[in-house]
Amino acid sequence: MPHTPEEVEKLKHAPAVPGVEDVFLRRWSPRAFADKDVSTDDLKKVFEAARWAPSSYNEQPWRFFVGLRGDATYQKIFDSLVEFNQGWAKSAPVLILTVASNKFLQNGNPNYHALHDTGAATISLALEATALGLHAHSMAGFDHGKARKAFNVPADYEVGAVTALGYFGDPATLHDQMRTNEEAPRQRKALAEIVLADWDKPAL
Repeated sequence: MPHTPEEVEKLKHAPAVPGVEDVFLRRWSPRAFADKDVSTDDLKKVFEAARWAPSSYNEQPWRFFVGLRGDATYQKIFDSLVEFNQGWAKSAPVLILTVASNKFLQNGNPNYHALHDTGAATISLALEATALGLHAHSMAGFDHGKARKAFNVPADYEVGAVTALGYFGDPATLHDQMRTNEEAPRQRKALAEIVLADWDKPAL
């Protein structure tokens, strides 16, 4: 029997863990987005959260191209997506392309941690979105070269990811397999697999 959006939203929340803030447990990445615009005020909030993310030497290497449904920026980002992602991302009211400077501005030396830091900014954005009742879904399935060319991204910037942002919609709008995935409980590896004291030796 099909699940309602409210049922899916509840299903996707991670199990409660004592001491872990609720916003981390409620964050997930849907593919069904509602036909509802995100306000400029809320957009400013999510990017303000991203702005305060940590970065090596406080370099803040990230840049965000933000497209709102119907504008040229949105279309350029959408056109760079692979067909599979276009199939669902077209319902998202906001598309964001991240890029990161691969050189330190202070001395021109390589910044090998730029994409790591940009990822930190992106999860900060996603958590603020969750706190506001929104959802973010980042994706790797897009043509980096096409996106780079569309925005004239300089050679000393790495292309990161595309993130869809909006309100959760009705899973019934998705194709069968995507809908099945949307309505399935989330899974994560055990701490013993990812928190180590030595290779293959759990730390906790």
